[in-house]
Amino acid sequence: MGIFEFIKEEGLVLVPAIYVLGMMLKGANFVADKYIPLLLLPLGVLGALALQGFSAAALVQGVLITGLCVYGNQVGKQLSKEE
Repeated sequence: MGIFEFIKEEGLVLVPAIYVLGMMLKGANFVADKYIPLLLLPLGVLGALALQGFSAAALVQGVLITGLCVYGNQVGKQLSKEE
């Protein structure tokens, strides 16, 4: 059972959008890396609310979408590390 079973199809468009926003924030000199996930969460939730309407389900979708982006990014970084 994967996370894609929980994310609604119309919310999948937010995954690359949130990822790109995260990369843009990473390149910004005024945002510390440790705050990027905290800034992406409200953006993901607002995006899901905009796409799916104001509901608790859309709020959960926003959290899942943001979590997928941040987790996916971190897994890629950790697997590419040489130890």
